[in-house]
Amino acid sequence: MALGEKFDRQRNVVARGRRSDRRFVGARVVITGAGSGIGRCMAEEIAAEGGRVALWGWHKTNIQEVADKLNEQYGTANHPIAFPFRVDVSQAPAVNRTAKRTIAALGGVNVVINNAGIISGKPFKELDDRSVRQTFGVNGMAMFWVTKAFLNELEKHRRAYIVNVASIAGFVSVAGQTDYSASKCAAVGFTNALRAELKHEHASVKTLLVCPYYIDTGMFSGVEAGLLRQAMHMLSTETVAHSIVNAIAKGKERLFIPKIGELATVFNAMPVSLADRLLEVMHANNAMTHFVGKRETQQRE
Repeated sequence: MALGEKFDRQRNVVARGRRSDRRFVGARVVITGAGSGIGRCMAEEIAAEGGRVALWGWHKTNIQEVADKLNEQYGTANHPIAFPFRVDVSQAPAVNRTAKRTIAALGGVNVVINNAGIISGKPFKELDDRSVRQTFGVNGMAMFWVTKAFLNELEKHRRAYIVNVASIAGFVSVAGQTDYSASKCAAVGFTNALRAELKHEHASVKTLLVCPYYIDTGMFSGVEAGLLRQAMHMLSTETVAHSIVNAIAKGKERLFIPKIGELATVFNAMPVSLADRLLEVMHANNAMTHFVGKRETQQRE
């Protein structure tokens, strides 16, 4: 059976509503930002369901720890299922080099999950040039470099997936997130345009755009949801990771977490004055007032 066919078959079974706990047998998955947070949780769930994973991350110790755990649980000495790769995804040359090593290690790639993310949490006037470049590099440009590095490989398979983790902030922007929101808008636009191109070319590669609310990875420590907490709570890493993995298995193309987040697509169609008034009434523009985030050395995932 060719690489990925088992994965495709399992995905179709789930789509027809029959349960399976081995939905990723045959999947060869690259996950950026895999050393912690939802990247780590996704790697654990995919490995548990039969997939092999390449763990891309900035912190070598973190991704090595995840790889060791997964190989101990699901691999063998002669047949590891998790492979750690330290890489700066914002740098195209490094991405291209690591992509070649990754394809060789996994024996091919049929799923790429662009999950790496970073947030500065500073008001526009306080942003320095380095922070802005880093935010766009990790949240935006990295999706271009990683996708471009793997696209030819993905197109070799009967079915393949590109998963881009954006944010509800890509649709609704609030104070204190100028660089973050702009980078997530870029992720949304990139995914939508890429999906259009791939469908126009009748390619075998599908895309999944993921737009979660605030997640308790530590990146959003100190964020206050205001009146939004009545409808949307801070999301757990496990909930978001499981939702993404499940969406891949079911063949979805867009995922808002929670589902009520889909209202964000309507928000931009409102008159500007009404939209701005709603943000103030909901105290959304106060969300970043007490933002703490992670320590600088751990801010990046």
